[in-house]
Amino acid sequence: MELEQALHAARALVLADLAAGDVAEADVVSLVEDAVAQRRWWVEQWPEGAEFLVGLVAQDVQDALLDRYGRWPLCPVCTESGDLHALEVEPELGPDPHWACTKQAVLVAPVGSLSSVRR
Repeated sequence: MELEQALHAARALVLADLAAGDVAEADVVSLVEDAVAQRRWWVEQWPEGAEFLVGLVAQDVQDALLDRYGRWPLCPVCTESGDLHALEVEPELGPDPHWACTKQAVLVAPVGSLSSVRR
């Protein structure tokens, strides 16, 4: 049951960030569902990795969006200066993942909390 909760939490947090950026269209939500389905197998093989699911699903969706649509989420720290780049998940594999601007070396928001960031 804990694995299911972890998978649902990862799904909900990534969907919240997609909704914050107004990109939670049906085809994008399908990318989230695909990422969660793929990570289900992974976490079944390594249950101790459940605490890493949020960051991994966020990265999976980010990669899938890059292939199909472009960079997401755009960095709100550097956008004003015209430097359009995507935020990255930090740590790449660890608990409590955050969206980070690696160019300015700042944490922008926890994964799932992009709606709290001023744009």
